[in-house]
Amino acid sequence: MLPAQCFTIQTDKDFTMTHSLHRSGDIESQKKDFVWFMYQTKGVNDKNIKPKALEFIAAAEAVGSENWGDVKTGPKIFYSVDEIKDRITDKSRLRGVFTKKEQVVEFLRRIKEKDTGMSVVISGVLSEVIPACKEAGVAPHSINYSLGVWGKKENLPDETTLSITTMCGHHMIPPKFVQYVTRRVQKGKMTPEEGGLELAKYCYCGIFNHVRCTEIIKEKFLK
Repeated sequence: MLPAQCFTIQTDKDFTMTHSLHRSGDIESQKKDFVWFMYQTKGVNDKNIKPKALEFIAAAEAVGSENWGDVKTGPKIFYSVDEIKDRITDKSRLRGVFTKKEQVVEFLRRIKEKDTGMSVVISGVLSEVIPACKEAGVAPHSINYSLGVWGKKENLPDETTLSITTMCGHHMIPPKFVQYVTRRVQKGKMTPEEGGLELAKYCYCGIFNHVRCTEIIKEKFLK
């Protein structure tokens, strides 16, 4: 298993998130998997969030973020964009995914231009994220690394299953559900794309990359 690496850009006091750090699987597959976050810091910039959140949503939609959401509502693959926008509060946390480095670059450029004062976090393979940040003209604040998995790894699911379940940092997608969905795909009861979307519904953060999941299903379960 090759753990992902996280690059964190911050515009206010120290604030980091690590639940997106432990995405696993083939390194080439991970190079098509980037996570973005918008975060506010309590007591610093945690009031009047909605206008700033709408700027993040506009930037994410403009560059084609494949999935994103507000944990207070859910992901856009399950709820409409308007519904998510309407429910934004000062407690909202926006999170999403990209599948291309070019999206990350343009997203960061747009957010930098808006200068909302919010923290921006980008997770991904470091060799992809660092060049993206430099191209966008963003100076790094800090970097968090995943050091891999320790302990009785023999109790973990197989590597392919982990490459799917670890895309939900709160582990809301259990291994047995992955097995259920992939069996249905193998039996022709749903397409790989439908399988990826079905799994993504249970990650309320919106950081499950159903596009990458679809590719994993096609490569590992249909050959």
